[in-house]
Amino acid sequence: MSTSTAPHTMTASNTTPASASATSAGFTPAPGHTPTVLITGCSSGFGLDAARLFLDRGWQVIATMRTPQPDLLPRSERLRILPLDVTREDSIEACLREAGPIDALVNNAGVGMLAPLEGTSLAAARELFQTNTLGTIAMTQAVLPQFRERRAGVVVNVTSAVTLKPLPLLSVYTASKVAVNAFTESVALELAPFDVRMRLVLPGRAPTTRFGANAQSRMGGSVPEAYASFVQSVFAGVPGTKALTTQSEDVAEAVWRAVTDVDAPMRIPAGADAVAMAG
Repeated sequence: MSTSTAPHTMTASNTTPASASATSAGFTPAPGHTPTVLITGCSSGFGLDAARLFLDRGWQVIATMRTPQPDLLPRSERLRILPLDVTREDSIEACLREAGPIDALVNNAGVGMLAPLEGTSLAAARELFQTNTLGTIAMTQAVLPQFRERRAGVVVNVTSAVTLKPLPLLSVYTASKVAVNAFTESVALELAPFDVRMRLVLPGRAPTTRFGANAQSRMGGSVPEAYASFVQSVFAGVPGTKALTTQSEDVAEAVWRAVTDVDAPMRIPAGADAVAMAG
């Protein structure tokens, strides 16, 4: 799958313009060109705040979600909201055809799961991987032709700080995110000769977003009786309100850095807890 291309590029610079603009450290758009970012999973949380931040800083933003909600973001000539289901090839093709050339892709769409492995059906595991892992791979693959041909572009994959430390009840979810980490770092080597960058943002626990609640809702009746007391002990041990956590704005800032700073590290932890876990 590919989209049309246009003669705009992203180039390195030794200057550091003001942060509230379409430029940042190490990044300068081509003269007269307003860069465009496409962000998946913008209906709430990290994706929504990332879309707001890029809009505030002068970028063209294509915010995607399964069911478009025009009232989620402020009206702007630089904003388009498009439907996208990353698990469907026809949806990806239609979205990128409508989007046209882009400078950056942020793969943020994802679903959570919180359950012991023995109580997780293979159907549920496949559904999780279809969105979190294969959806990310499909979106990345779809934009690479235009990035490679222009010898410019960046793909940022939002995974999770749970990939830094083993945690109970998150085995399948963690596996889906660890796979994206490895995928990203491997593809980065393939794309380096074409000046196309890959980066990772690893958010920590964000209790103010809907993500955690959605993950718990997927537990349903999947807790075998033998694990009931263990699951209760895990929930009882969840850090309280004074513990380090991640704010959605932390992730948006980390995504901004990953996109605009060519010298940013491959892995960028986002949120106080994620930074602590990364050491």
